[in-house]
Amino acid sequence: MTEAAAPAPERPHSALRGVLVPLALAQFICSFAGSNMNVMINDISRDLNTSVQGVQVAITVFLLVMAALMIPGGKLTDRYGRKRCFLAGLIVYGVGALLSAASPALGVLILGNSILEGVGTALLIPPVYILTTLYFTEVTSRARAFGVIMALGGIGAAAGPLIGGLITSTLGWRAAFVFQALVIALIVLLSRRVRDPLPPDPTSPFDTRGAVLSAVGLVLLVMGILAADNNLWLMLGLLVLGALVLVWFFRWVRAKERAGEEPLLSMSLFRDRTSNLGLVTQNVQWLMLMGTSFVVAAYLQVVRGYDAIQTGVIFTAATLGLLASSLAAERLAKRRAQRTLIVTGFGSTIAGIVILLALVGGSPSPWALAPGLLVIGLGLGLMLTPSVNIVQSSFPEQQQGEISGLSRSVSNLGSSLGTAIAGTILVANLTTHAYAAAMSTLAVIGVLGLTAATRLPRQPGAARPPADVAPTA
Repeated sequence: MTEAAAPAPERPHSALRGVLVPLALAQFICSFAGSNMNVMINDISRDLNTSVQGVQVAITVFLLVMAALMIPGGKLTDRYGRKRCFLAGLIVYGVGALLSAASPALGVLILGNSILEGVGTALLIPPVYILTTLYFTEVTSRARAFGVIMALGGIGAAAGPLIGGLITSTLGWRAAFVFQALVIALIVLLSRRVRDPLPPDPTSPFDTRGAVLSAVGLVLLVMGILAADNNLWLMLGLLVLGALVLVWFFRWVRAKERAGEEPLLSMSLFRDRTSNLGLVTQNVQWLMLMGTSFVVAAYLQVVRGYDAIQTGVIFTAATLGLLASSLAAERLAKRRAQRTLIVTGFGSTIAGIVILLALVGGSPSPWALAPGLLVIGLGLGLMLTPSVNIVQSSFPEQQQGEISGLSRSVSNLGSSLGTAIAGTILVANLTTHAYAAAMSTLAVIGVLGLTAATRLPRQPGAARPPADVAPTA
């Protein structure tokens, strides 16, 4: 694409594939990082002299840092450019992965994995979605590109336990972080083909106070959930304080808009009903995916006593299910409305959780989990892409920076909430009953996502072609 006053025609397919590969790989490795530690719980706990709860905190903080900084990360692309933010995020992520690999204690692991990798992800993921929107200007090709990215993201999350288990069992858990650093180096090499379609705007304002308020509010809410099994009063205090900070954030946003200034997040993003419902479905999808991944992995290792490779192999069922439905997503999108796919996906995922609960209680075999995980994978793969496409396509090009940051923030908030809520229920009392309670909670939350999906319009206006205006995001 060229820096023209209007969207340039799409490049040849071979050139677009060269752009899509590093972007999709970036989504894969970030999603992989969110779930691969689930099969290392025993190994990390033993090596770093910590507990299951310590590992849960590390995983949750990683996902939370992503969620808290994703919106500011999206806004920074306007000022510094999409390609530059993408590369900066990759470098920060790579440094964090290497630090995690060498960590002598849990604190260093949290610094490398939870903080640096989280910050790196918040910088690199918004450009992935903005660049995809700007490069793929046709509705069909854009849907296909998002399908590839979301498929690799879902596969990264679902296959994280398997790949992480293989690496941990053969080379040790530290090698899994070296693997991440190597993939990051490959993405940097492949991204040489990526060119920023739009010039950066150094004069673009950045709402520092809004960024701090939004990040602090989200952190307090999730930390409140993590405190539930230790101190109920602390939990209540953190939740209330987090809610108050977020109210302060939205009041600040409205005040800046009334003053004619540009806030961190435009309130106009919340005036589209279809997009709002799509954001809810995104949040719940990732909450169920990451919550299930942590709970099942922790249950198998701590209660059943399985090692990393055995746990990872069992998760192959979820990976295969997600891969199968993701590959069929494009054909299904031509035959079925996006609403239908999302509703069906939620129904399948909830059914998979019910199967997990029914079969694990009646069989001592770990393979009793496979049917439920397979159905969950099929359901999630079916609905991840339609939800993203509905949200991204609800806004014109000039708002893609904002909506990409908001969309990724909502999804990653779902991931952190899934690990925090279900994980807190599980680690409070690591027994079969705690496992059932955690999974039942995820199913109930899934019903809320299903309800939101049924309220989506059958033929949403979100499917309209991109606006014929000069992109400025």
